[in-house]
Amino acid sequence: MSIRIGIISLGCAKNLVNTEQMMHLLQKAGYEVTGDTEEVDAVIINTCAFIESAKAEAIETIIEQGRKKLDGSIKKLLVAGCLAQRYKNEILDEMPEVDGIIGVGSFDEIVFAVESALGGDKPIALYGDLDGQISETSRVISTSPVWAYLKIAEGCDNRCAYCVIPDIRGRYRSRTIENIVNEAKELAKRGYKELIIIAQDVTRYGLDVYGKYMLPSLLRELSAIETIKWIRLHYLYPDEITEELVDLIAENGKILKYLDIPIQHINDEILRNMRRRGNGNDIRSLFVRLRERIEGLVLRTSVITGLPGEGESEFEELVSFLREMRIERAGVFQYSPEEGTPAALMEKPESDIAAWRARLLVDIQSMIIDEFNESRIGSVAEVLVEEKQGDLYYGRSWAESPDVDGYIAVKGSGISINEFVVVRIIGTQDGVLLAERVGNEFGE
Repeated sequence: MSIRIGIISLGCAKNLVNTEQMMHLLQKAGYEVTGDTEEVDAVIINTCAFIESAKAEAIETIIEQGRKKLDGSIKKLLVAGCLAQRYKNEILDEMPEVDGIIGVGSFDEIVFAVESALGGDKPIALYGDLDGQISETSRVISTSPVWAYLKIAEGCDNRCAYCVIPDIRGRYRSRTIENIVNEAKELAKRGYKELIIIAQDVTRYGLDVYGKYMLPSLLRELSAIETIKWIRLHYLYPDEITEELVDLIAENGKILKYLDIPIQHINDEILRNMRRRGNGNDIRSLFVRLRERIEGLVLRTSVITGLPGEGESEFEELVSFLREMRIERAGVFQYSPEEGTPAALMEKPESDIAAWRARLLVDIQSMIIDEFNESRIGSVAEVLVEEKQGDLYYGRSWAESPDVDGYIAVKGSGISINEFVVVRIIGTQDGVLLAERVGNEFGE
């Protein structure tokens, strides 16, 4: 009977890529890997520790799986990823149910970690070089048969005042163009049609390896892969978006007119407190320029309420910006003071005020999204269909990124799962766009 390993992945897409690499290594070593955590020989939890809510989720998951270990439904419990990296001593000291911890620099040692945990009683702790060479291990894609994340770099050098990522993930390290393109070609051979380019900051790509921004060069090579149809960009730092990159996005039909540009705030003083480069006018000018240059552009951003120094006037400036700029997609987060960061030492607004501000921004953003959806009624779009429920098919257009933006419900016949169809938007229902199939490709 094979040894079964249950695996749980928490946190961001970048963390999921590491989970997929561990899955590949475990399968290659002969283990049966499953998302089930009942009646397995070991459970691996790949954790997040970016903000307080992520830490709480990780700890609750460890405790939950620890109970299963006590009742005998699992034999060993291992904790990997960001929580393991950030709190390596505390986990082993305070959670005796944990049989092993694997730091961010040691994902490639997962087989050794599992073997050690299964073969002995003493907990194992593995911590590789955070600034070492980025792993080129293959992956078991767990997202979809048609889209996959493509991580182009690891770590971060930006050192924002509120963020612990550089301490957890190490300095910024780009993969080579050759390695990325080879992985993309392999994904294309396996039938993947949409690549979602991710890193903590994709716009910085190549600066450490090639001495200059190389994202445009990389995108040109990825676009040349015939069966890759969509390329989506996530996490662009505002002040590193070059004219060359804007021109390429505007002109290249495979690069989706969807840009995820986290700004966090718009007030100059708050941006300085956050140690973000540039100011509010820079962000405004960038967004106006992108709207002018890239037809049909959909913008996604993230903002934080309750940061140190945010009073009523600073918050109102953020509210006015969102109402004026009509950003189609926005994630709103309440500030979480993270130990070890400069922002944690600053005076901050009361948490109930920060929470109220976050709720207000969510309400404002909901209205903006509703208006955007209404504006699309009657338009025609290409949709990648991913599933069927009842009589409806569900898919995404250029304007919807997986896991964060929802789906379009499509009526019609002759529709295949994991294929592209052309639809006409005919209405909305409970915030979901409704559409009908009009063809398999534009012009049909």
